[in-house]
Amino acid sequence: MMNPRKRYRGFFFLLFIPLLLGALAAVVMGLWNAILPEVLGAKPVTYWQAAGLLILSRILLGGFRMGGGGRPPWQQRRRGRWSNLSEEERSRLKEEWRKRCSR
Repeated sequence: MMNPRKRYRGFFFLLFIPLLLGALAAVVMGLWNAILPEVLGAKPVTYWQAAGLLILSRILLGGFRMGGGGRPPWQQRRRGRWSNLSEEERSRLKEEWRKRCSR
């Protein structure tokens, strides 16, 4: 049997995510129409054009990564190696990088 909290969480996301995206598209449309026509002479955009701009910017700038801890794999490996070092090794490494990075 499914946990009731998980069921409500699913309903919440089914309702909340579209509302959030719709509100965000309205904010993009409002900002675009308030600023860019005067500053750059751009044409005002409709709600659906603003939603398209939002999706396009997400594709071009953010990608569609989901989960994954939010860190690149190389950074996770480095963090794991750092946690396995002793205090003496850490201080020696820090000193070496200070020498390398100082001008």
